[in-house]
Amino acid sequence: MATLVRAEWFFLISAGSAAAFALFENRLFSRLGNPLILTAIFIWLFGVVLWSSICVVRHAESLARRLGEPYGTLLLTLTITSIEVVAISAVVRHGGPNPTLMRDTLIALIMIIMNGMVGVTLLIGGLKHREQTFNLQGANAYLSVLLPLATFALVMPDYTQTTPGPTYSVPQQVVLVIVSIALYLLFVVLQTGRYHGYFEDAAHTLAEAHGTEPPVWFSTAMLAAYMAAVVYLVEQFGPPIDYLLETLQAPAPLGGILIALLVATPESIGAVKAALDNQMQRAVNIFLGSVLATIGLTIPAVLVINHLIDRPVVLGVEHTDLALLILTLALSIITFTSGRTNMLQGVVHLLLFGAYILLIFQA
Repeated sequence: MATLVRAEWFFLISAGSAAAFALFENRLFSRLGNPLILTAIFIWLFGVVLWSSICVVRHAESLARRLGEPYGTLLLTLTITSIEVVAISAVVRHGGPNPTLMRDTLIALIMIIMNGMVGVTLLIGGLKHREQTFNLQGANAYLSVLLPLATFALVMPDYTQTTPGPTYSVPQQVVLVIVSIALYLLFVVLQTGRYHGYFEDAAHTLAEAHGTEPPVWFSTAMLAAYMAAVVYLVEQFGPPIDYLLETLQAPAPLGGILIALLVATPESIGAVKAALDNQMQRAVNIFLGSVLATIGLTIPAVLVINHLIDRPVVLGVEHTDLALLILTLALSIITFTSGRTNMLQGVVHLLLFGAYILLIFQA
């Protein structure tokens, strides 16, 4: 037990940071006009939240090894999605009107996960194992729900005529919320029930390591403790990001990218580890499951919050982002409907990610 407690030394930093912002929040945020203080606060928050999120993932993975697939990955994706919802909500509530924040965050998350994370993982896995296999039926199940949800949420608003611009009317938003939640819940029921075998890899099973794992109650308690610290600290991201976007006139997608990086990095580490261990099925569950949870749960949650605080929301992606989104979805269909992965696929996904980063500043 003493060894387990010593291994959680970073929780003291997480809890201490939360206490510092609770006690000195007004004093810290009143000095955002100083570039050094703004940079220090942002790095402090980003670093502590990111490392705490990695600790959350570590304990979620410990529980996942007890639960097996697909339950372990489902726990991981739901945990990370909750962090994303809190982060976007915090910036929306504390910052000025930023109707494109959710759209920018979603497109950034899709590009980071489906191109950046997938590219790195397939490249590294291909370098070590040449080719890797996964359950084709599971990937098809993910894509069959992911493609219509992405289209309804991010493409269709560009073509509706009820409201001007790439937006939905309130009745259309209500329908989107209902459809997103219903489809995601149906998917989870089938994933954990009748079709759970689609998301398992019979050729590679997780090693039994219960003797070396922390007790279930300890992992559960620490996961909850780290999550509490993350939720509170993510709330503090609102003022710095709003100051960066509104006062310093940084590129509008930058806020979404920062939130997406915060959310996607812990999952990226888990996916790369899975690929190195030749467990591509787990990596695929992380890729597609996290994007599906993001669209199926984050959009409804943020739409409801924006409606309650009477903030406008722009959903439809436009111009180069629309072209990259369609290309990413098409490429993902090719990548994840073959049942095998290799280095070439990873390189192509990384090329698309590089194009996305370039077009943020040179559209």
